[in-house]
Amino acid sequence: MLDIRQLACQRGDRLLFSHLDLTVAPGELWRIAGANGSGKTSLLRLLAGLAQPAAGEIRWRGEPLARQREAFHAALLYIGHTPALHDLLTPGENLAFACAASGLAATPARREAALNALGLARQLELPCQVLSAGQRRRVALARLALASQRPLWLLDEPFTALDVHAVAALAAQIDAHCAAGGSVIFSSHQEGGLRTPLRVLDVEARAR
Repeated sequence: MLDIRQLACQRGDRLLFSHLDLTVAPGELWRIAGANGSGKTSLLRLLAGLAQPAAGEIRWRGEPLARQREAFHAALLYIGHTPALHDLLTPGENLAFACAASGLAATPARREAALNALGLARQLELPCQVLSAGQRRRVALARLALASQRPLWLLDEPFTALDVHAVAALAAQIDAHCAAGGSVIFSSHQEGGLRTPLRVLDVEARAR
């Protein structure tokens, strides 16, 4: 599904990692490990096509990413480290905007159901600026329930600020996506109680 060869990433004068190879097959679950600042977020941004590598190539289904960006982005769900919410909008309004921006088709009823399933029923009419960090994270993660048909999920620190119940619910969503043939690559310092066999890529081991 996704094939990375000899990838290198540079931030300013610092080479974060190089000679990174990774092949992701359908149904696989990968955790990107490494200390803060080692390049986990930078790697996910490269894989999402949001930045250019210093060297190497990324292929999607056998073809260079540069030749098929539109098809790739239609198959991708990327959720960054920060929730990326507008403070003055409600959870539903933020979710509607995120869906429109990423091309996810979802009715208002489906969006509300996704938020309710994450325990946000009482916060639906509140501006996001008054929500806790965990509630804001759940608003961002509500997109997962609407993106089951997108085969590749890239998630940057998805378990951050979540309580025990929310971590378990997220792990179940990730497991279900992999069981259905999807692939998930996520960065985290924890494994989240996932049942799917986990493969780990340590970007620190590729530091130069």
